[in-house]
Amino acid sequence: MHVVPLPALADNYIWLLHDDSGHAIVVDPGEAQPVEEALHARKLKLCAILLTHHHNDHIGGAAALRAAHGALIYAPEDERISAATHRVRDGETLILAQPEARFQIIAVPGHTLSHIVYAGEGVLLCGDTLFSLGCGRLFEGTPAQMLSSLQRIASLPGDLLVCCGHEYTVANGRFAQTVEPGNTALKQRLDDVAKLRAKQQPSVPAPLSSELACNPFLRVNSNDVIAWCRQHGAANDDPVARFAALRSAKDGFQA
Repeated sequence: MHVVPLPALADNYIWLLHDDSGHAIVVDPGEAQPVEEALHARKLKLCAILLTHHHNDHIGGAAALRAAHGALIYAPEDERISAATHRVRDGETLILAQPEARFQIIAVPGHTLSHIVYAGEGVLLCGDTLFSLGCGRLFEGTPAQMLSSLQRIASLPGDLLVCCGHEYTVANGRFAQTVEPGNTALKQRLDDVAKLRAKQQPSVPAPLSSELACNPFLRVNSNDVIAWCRQHGAANDDPVARFAALRSAKDGFQA
């Protein structure tokens, strides 16, 4: 499976997955035009549309793409995603014939209550739950829900490529450095990201194993993160309080 990030809107990525036979999937198409251009340039047939959550910058182009190509739309159970043709639920396996693919469906409430991720075919299609070096804001869920969701993600195979919904890595990295300034894996990741962005290339996808080594929101039990949280008033023995302290600090962070 070939994995292509398509820049869209201000800083979104729409993910295009296709096989060697020209069958394609798109994930979270916030607008249709970048998808149409990519399909035409690569001579691909759009067969399926996967949606992670209801925000318009992730679903805004789905209905138009279905109308143009007849692609089925898979989405979580959320009436705010009215264009869906099929609903998928936590614990299910989505099996597609063209392109041939299997994805595990995992519920990850936090950013929104109905958010899901798709894991399979070497990728983690995670919308706005996990970003490289960060995580999504809590628009609907609680810190406890989001931490539990991130812990579920952290338990997945480390070689999965994190395909998130936005190009936020540089800004996330600035905050991450304030939490773990001595993290050498983080420093190397930021050096690599700087080189990519200097060439106007995407900073993602990145292996989940890299996120486990660098992303403070996946590292609430590491000694340096615990020490940072203690300095910021979080209970030393409460990982939810530590996560909440991190998320609150990131919400107000200005590099």
